[in-house]
Amino acid sequence: MSSIEKISVALPADMLALVRAAVESGDYATTSEVVREALREWKGRRETRETAFEDIRRLWREGLASPGRHELDKELVKREGRRRLAKTGAGKSQRGK
Repeated sequence: MSSIEKISVALPADMLALVRAAVESGDYATTSEVVREALREWKGRRETRETAFEDIRRLWREGLASPGRHELDKELVKREGRRRLAKTGAGKSQRGK
């Protein structure tokens, strides 16, 4: 493990209570362990989110570059959507919008 540096962190009372409860329950040996695990999970979520965004960007670029790409007929899409909605019986209050 890399060198460890102590820092001071201010937490709202409710978060501090959660951290202390995690230690008191025996789930963690120290408050530092709770914070380290929380930071690892936070880092993992950020990395997962960034990977997902990159995938979406890549797929978007692939879609734009794909052969046979064409502009959508917006009015046709609206009509088809309304037809499907009417078929379910929903959307009667949405007519005219």
